[in-house]
Amino acid sequence: MGFYAEQVVPRMINVACGMKEAEPLRRRVCEGLAGEVLEIGFASGLNVPFYPPAVTRVTAVDPSDVGWRLAGKRLSESDVPVVRSGLDGQLLPFADHSFDAALSTWTLCTIPDAPAALREVRRVLRPGGTLHFVEHGLAPDEKVRRWQRRLDPLEQRVFDGCHLTRPIVPLLTAAGFTITELDVFYEKGAPKPMGADSLGVALSA
Repeated sequence: MGFYAEQVVPRMINVACGMKEAEPLRRRVCEGLAGEVLEIGFASGLNVPFYPPAVTRVTAVDPSDVGWRLAGKRLSESDVPVVRSGLDGQLLPFADHSFDAALSTWTLCTIPDAPAALREVRRVLRPGGTLHFVEHGLAPDEKVRRWQRRLDPLEQRVFDGCHLTRPIVPLLTAAGFTITELDVFYEKGAPKPMGADSLGVALSA
């Protein structure tokens, strides 16, 4: 990774994804998390204030050292212990069935091999474990999809590989998850091509 990807993009994401409008969604997606939790795409720890008390520990996976430093204040104010372990969601350094739950927020858009990452998450979840997710991706309306396809190359350049057109629910089901809760909507305050969100819970068999 070059200077832009290492130093600039994490700070941009910290600001863009740290807006007040996203906080209700972070609160919703974290509801019901408990026990040992794996968070992929931890970034600057924007979910940390919303971990429920039932969470005993969070294992954070993210390649960005800058993001981890930006998370410092949030981590110091949290009662939930967080340990950074692993840099690549596509190859998780954990034994099978290590976690009770997993968390992914606006992450699957950027991971180069999202199917591989989801297979890895499912592998390390205990049977019956859940993946809590909120992701932007392919919109439900064709008119918006056309704009997403036009803007996707620019989005990838500006945000270091972020895709607007990934089909979130099919990616989850293809990896072996069963969707038990799902809300598909356009994020308030965001342009529709960038804010077509899917929020829900997926069960690992």
